[in-house]
Amino acid sequence: MITAALFLLGLTAFCQQEENGTIYINHPYIDVVNNSTKAYESQDWAALKNMYSDTAKWWISGMEKPVSIADAMKMWHGDFEKFDDIKQIPQGYPDYLHYKKDNAMVVQSWWTWTGKSKKTGEVLNVPTVVFDQFNTDGKIVREGIYGDFSKMDQ
Repeated sequence: MITAALFLLGLTAFCQQEENGTIYINHPYIDVVNNSTKAYESQDWAALKNMYSDTAKWWISGMEKPVSIADAMKMWHGDFEKFDDIKQIPQGYPDYLHYKKDNAMVVQSWWTWTGKSKKTGEVLNVPTVVFDQFNTDGKIVREGIYGDFSKMDQ
């Protein structure tokens, strides 16, 4: 009887669940991410810059450390110098994650970046996942993009 009680007590202790936030399928920060994609594709640099805080940092797979949003925008301009028909095609749908700890606000989204190389004519398709962290003003403060962009430099 005592063994069974200890077993149930131990089982209860290890099965405790605690929520660490909420996941949303619709949220204004998701709209910001979708609008930033549209602004990038249409090269509306003023609108795009307005979606990021002045101190925002941007990082993409292959970079050693994040760069300022001003430096990121220079890189984005370069995409259009090397590629035509640039698009970001959504894969699934984005989620807004509002974490209790540190009041973290993140939109995670999945895309396929596609463009036609001006140099080779090859169409490049890069599956990506993007994490956009927001501040309480609704501005992106940190963006991280994971994908294999190695063919973009060829």
